[in-house]
Amino acid sequence: MTVQLNHTIVAANDREKTARFFTEILGLPEPEEFGPFLMVKPANEVTLDVMQRDGEIPAQHYAFMVDEAEFDEIFGRIKDRGVRHWADPGHNRPDTINTNDGGRGVYFEDPNGHNLEILTREYGSGS
Repeated sequence: MTVQLNHTIVAANDREKTARFFTEILGLPEPEEFGPFLMVKPANEVTLDVMQRDGEIPAQHYAFMVDEAEFDEIFGRIKDRGVRHWADPGHNRPDTINTNDGGRGVYFEDPNGHNLEILTREYGSGS
């Protein structure tokens, strides 16, 4: 068997709100409850296991590869909901996207301050 990432835990002050944010913004199926987790399932079999946590939550980064049509749909939902977004991970270029590697990318935050990213081309793949 080759090594594959199976799941990661996403800490949240409100697990329902966070799981709903992920599924609604990204256009994913409803989360599934499993023990203390709400499991969000992107298409590649890795789950984001959202877990309730009290107190301050250190920000993590979660990047999602999407195709051009999905980018348009997700970015449309980001703008429609008034979610702040940036072209860069340091949040120095607000209200715009990047065109790195000949694709498109944008960064935005979930309700806990996790830095989410959607991108259409892998890093280093462009001309």
